[in-house]
Amino acid sequence: MTDPTPSDVALELERLRATVETGFARLDGSLALLVQRSDQTDARLADHEQRLDALEKNRWPLPSILAVVAVIGLAVTLWQAAAR
Repeated sequence: MTDPTPSDVALELERLRATVETGFARLDGSLALLVQRSDQTDARLADHEQRLDALEKNRWPLPSILAVVAVIGLAVTLWQAAAR
């Protein structure tokens, strides 16, 4: 087995460095994509929260209206029963 020359070692180190840089570039791109998707998901979640809050604000009178209708129905039923 022959000893590698310094130029062979330098060449292999340069190839290894290029491979590592390429891998880091791919990894960095993938992480940037994940961060972008996370930001989009956060924006969509905030939009859904806002829309849900708006729906809840518009829904609040329904139980009150149902209670009033029930009381009116009871009053009409008692009035009709008393009239007989």
